[in-house]
Amino acid sequence: MKIQNTRKRLFAQLSIAVLAVIVSGSLWAGGDDKQPNIILILADDLGYGDIGAYGNEVIQTLNIDQLAHDGVQFDNGYVSHPTCSPSRAGLMTGRNQPRHGWEFNPAGRDRVVGMSTETPTIAERLKDEGYATALVGKWHLGSKKEHHPLSRGFDEFFGILSGGSVFIDSDTPGVEYGSIAGEPAPSVPNNRFRGFEKVQVEEYLTDRFTDEAIDFIEREKDNPFFLYLSHTTPHTPLQATAEYLEPYKHIKDKRTRVYAAMVASLDESVGQVIETLREQNLLENTMIVFTSDNGCAGYIRGACSNAPLSGHKRYHLEGGIRVPFILRWDQGTKTGDFEYPVSTLDLSATFLAAAGGDGTTEDSVNLLPFINGQKKSAPHDYLYWKAGPTAAIRGDRWKLLRMARFNPQPELERDAVGRLIPPKGGWVAADLMAYDTFLYDLENDRSETTNLATHHPERVAELSALLDVWLEDAATDAIIPPLRSRTAERHGNEYQLFF
Repeated sequence: MKIQNTRKRLFAQLSIAVLAVIVSGSLWAGGDDKQPNIILILADDLGYGDIGAYGNEVIQTLNIDQLAHDGVQFDNGYVSHPTCSPSRAGLMTGRNQPRHGWEFNPAGRDRVVGMSTETPTIAERLKDEGYATALVGKWHLGSKKEHHPLSRGFDEFFGILSGGSVFIDSDTPGVEYGSIAGEPAPSVPNNRFRGFEKVQVEEYLTDRFTDEAIDFIEREKDNPFFLYLSHTTPHTPLQATAEYLEPYKHIKDKRTRVYAAMVASLDESVGQVIETLREQNLLENTMIVFTSDNGCAGYIRGACSNAPLSGHKRYHLEGGIRVPFILRWDQGTKTGDFEYPVSTLDLSATFLAAAGGDGTTEDSVNLLPFINGQKKSAPHDYLYWKAGPTAAIRGDRWKLLRMARFNPQPELERDAVGRLIPPKGGWVAADLMAYDTFLYDLENDRSETTNLATHHPERVAELSALLDVWLEDAATDAIIPPLRSRTAERHGNEYQLFF
């Protein structure tokens, strides 16, 4: 009798668990009882308009375009910050980075610190669900042992810990280097690691990362796995090999030519990963996400494209925070375009829901029931951003942006690349002259050409109030002070950006 009662209780508990999964939209589709594999492919500084699926007509991105055709293409896909490290902090945790103090890019002596260990990463949560986990590529969230990828949920790590790396020795035959400001061609590779050990890499870095990713897939094909393929492409330095340069020899501007070849190498990587999944009979039950950590960089002087959006990396204009965003899962989602605003913050809840767990946070929403049509509403009422005094909020149509006017104090100086050198003690609010508010109608003006703040004061008041509440709720002491800063012109005035 005791055994029968125990069996009844177990059956009831199992039934409740299954029902909860079905209701949440996280049941593995197609009746397959195997958890889906999850692959996150992250580009570095790839612009909204840099691939064919989002309008580029110059660079050949057939594999990425096919991924979009076979999956869900998010037309309003956002990151939580317009620069590398804070954006990755949001993506890896599902929490907007002001909530856990990783609001600015590490620089100089601050490179020794890392993202808070009190907030779990996607890798840690998926590891708890039984996944094998690997990071191949760029980390940029800390290099000390407690911040290292192997301490943050990854079973394996091959790549770089810092924000950028030389791709290959520029003296290699056939390699072209697109200098940004007349710098000599880089020839000495940055530190690359396998786990905690430094390794030498002779191959083009994008190709080597792809080979490492394929090796992991083949070794873990019989187990559910999470692969974070975090490319440094097409981040500077602009370097490409002859293989990828060949189709773009007709482009006269060297920077544009090399950049196009770098994006082509990224597309080739995506194609090889998908082909490996197909060969291993893993493609149908593997969720693949392709996106970028922020928009393309304005400092590479027109070689990339965020068209038709305005602004670049470091800006909270659309070109800095709106990126290519594609999700494919043959057994678990429908295909087509998705128009509602979503964020890379949502990947935490989405991945964990697919795995049978719960990665929901204050900022992360499981997208599966929305993209499958089970829920007809928008996943978010509003999305929020913050970097120092710069803050923004977006609803379905309206976006409010708040920026600080630049106060040109005579003692302020700039470094060799135009960044402002912070005063002793760092930047404080009192150094700033004033704040301006911008209101854009993204439904009719996605290029943010016209500030409608004076025409819709009631909308400004509404969005400002919501933004202020969120800023207070998300406020946490920054682990890194706002050291990196530069100025930018907007509607005839000069503003100070922090990143």
